[in-house]
Amino acid sequence: MSQFNDSQPIFVQISERIADMILSKTAGEGEALPSVRQIAAELSVNPLTVTRAYQSLVDIGAVESRRGMGMYVAQGGRDRLLAHEREKFLSDEWPRVLARIAALGLDPNSLLKQGGEDE
Repeated sequence: MSQFNDSQPIFVQISERIADMILSKTAGEGEALPSVRQIAAELSVNPLTVTRAYQSLVDIGAVESRRGMGMYVAQGGRDRLLAHEREKFLSDEWPRVLARIAALGLDPNSLLKQGGEDE
């Protein structure tokens, strides 16, 4: 895992990295995730920061804590995470993207057509 940026809290960035592991199926349903201590040591952050990152994923049902065993990808966790990320994109990011497209005088339909072409 690489360095952090200043645009978001560190726990959010860690949570996004773990979410990417789940969405890309690097970590499958029922599989153990790296321990809080392991991530904290690897990233040189406070274990409480990692715990907060995991808790945000537990809150949406993507990750489950198994007492004495650690954190695991929940059954159906990838689907819940995907639904959550889609909703977040459509409510938070898409309106900004759409406003930027309009401000630049671009046509969304032509942009979609360009997206499928090699340049």
